[in-house]
Amino acid sequence: MATDATSSFAAPAAGYGNPAADRNRLSPVVWIFLFFVTIPIEFNIGPVSLSPLRVLLLFMIIPMTSRLFSGRFGKVMLTDYLFFIHILWACMAVAINNPSRAVENAGSTAVEFLGGYLVARAYVRTPAHLETVVKIIVLLVAISIPFALYESRTGHAVIPNLINKLPGLKSVKQVIAPKRHGMYRVQYVFAHPIHYGLFCSVSISLLLVGLRDRVSATRRYVGAGIAMFGLLLALSSGPLLAVMIQLGLATWARMFNKVQRKWLLLLGMFAFAYIVVDLISNRTPMKVLMSYVTFSAQTAYYRSIIYDWGMRNVWANPIFGLGLRMWVRPSYMITGTVDNFWLLTTMRYGIPGFVFLAVGYASGLYRIARADLSFSDPVSRLRFAWIITFCGITFTLITVHVWSAMYSFTFFFFGTGMWMIGYGDDPANRGDQPQPAAAPARRKSGYARELPREPSRAREDPRVREDRPAYRRAAAPEPEHDSANAPANPTPKSPYTRFARRPNPPRR
Repeated sequence: MATDATSSFAAPAAGYGNPAADRNRLSPVVWIFLFFVTIPIEFNIGPVSLSPLRVLLLFMIIPMTSRLFSGRFGKVMLTDYLFFIHILWACMAVAINNPSRAVENAGSTAVEFLGGYLVARAYVRTPAHLETVVKIIVLLVAISIPFALYESRTGHAVIPNLINKLPGLKSVKQVIAPKRHGMYRVQYVFAHPIHYGLFCSVSISLLLVGLRDRVSATRRYVGAGIAMFGLLLALSSGPLLAVMIQLGLATWARMFNKVQRKWLLLLGMFAFAYIVVDLISNRTPMKVLMSYVTFSAQTAYYRSIIYDWGMRNVWANPIFGLGLRMWVRPSYMITGTVDNFWLLTTMRYGIPGFVFLAVGYASGLYRIARADLSFSDPVSRLRFAWIITFCGITFTLITVHVWSAMYSFTFFFFGTGMWMIGYGDDPANRGDQPQPAAAPARRKSGYARELPREPSRAREDPRVREDRPAYRRAAAPEPEHDSANAPANPTPKSPYTRFARRPNPPRR
């Protein structure tokens, strides 16, 4: 197996089933997509707000959708259908609640959500592709570190401030937040510091666990250290806790490697802990957890209020949700932000909109976890690292809402694992070679004696003489002699040879 990080993707990927060389090259579309995720440029064409990322996806979403449902990206899955149904329901919910904003908002939501997912579904099709995606993300995080250090000291996002000074262009708004531990929270080019922390967190487990036999230990630890440093500069508890969950799951898997039901055991322990906390505390277990894992107790308390009032709005509008209307909340909650992606999705698009998204999301994770990849240890490790990464991302989405570029990136990264579902079905990925056809069995018949006998190997060999007599163990015929002239004491014949026994020599 390759152990060098500089292994070329133009050559067959050792340890991944040796697929064809052209399948290992990552499409330039993915490079452009990831680059545009970190370009916070916005401009208006009439009432429509666009960005380089939205323009790219706007031109590609229709042909990619057509190719998906025609089977060009493999078998169409339940997740594909449910994600499209979720977007259709979201568009209908906005049209019912906000008719004047339906076209603009529904278009941007569909383009960002489906566009990001389809780019990964179309162009991330092998382990080598996912490996390259991880390396690109680490490279982008490394580029961000100098800007992040400056922002953590001054509180000014460098790139968005420069873009805002250009005529006709605008960028993300600067988040005004108090210092934490004497530093400003870094948002870099994203709409919120948590988005920057989430962007840094997705590559850590994949580097440390997924690429263990693909990249040298030095490069993996350096890359993970860079990503962790950027995560710490964001000063966000959600992404930090997500990485702790990932590392904890990886440690658990390593410690109980020989235990077959280790994950059921872990789920049982979590269920037991949840019941115990619920019995001995006057708060819900989720509120207790949030109070201990956040940087600020005030933040945890505020999020608990958001959840309580958010669910009241869900039950008041269960089918089509609120759309883009303001939600009902206490008067002291001035901003109206909802720091919970799953909750806000349910509030906006109703319970059916949430169910379509959640079931598609869970179905993809389940099928990837159940895929048979045991034929390749590197692919199995990559799958495990991807799954625990999404365990962390799923938890992070409970503590933050994602929109704009990060909304598209999140579901792009979800799509980077969909190839694992059918990867083992292709014999070429397993490294299997076609076996020669077995010789047809000779038919048994009552007329078998009439069939011509196959020539013997001796006759096929030209070195064997045709007139050479076959060796026989039968005794040679005895020579005829006259009994009158026969010797008085004839030499007896040995029963073990066809030659006569020689007479014993006379003793002297």
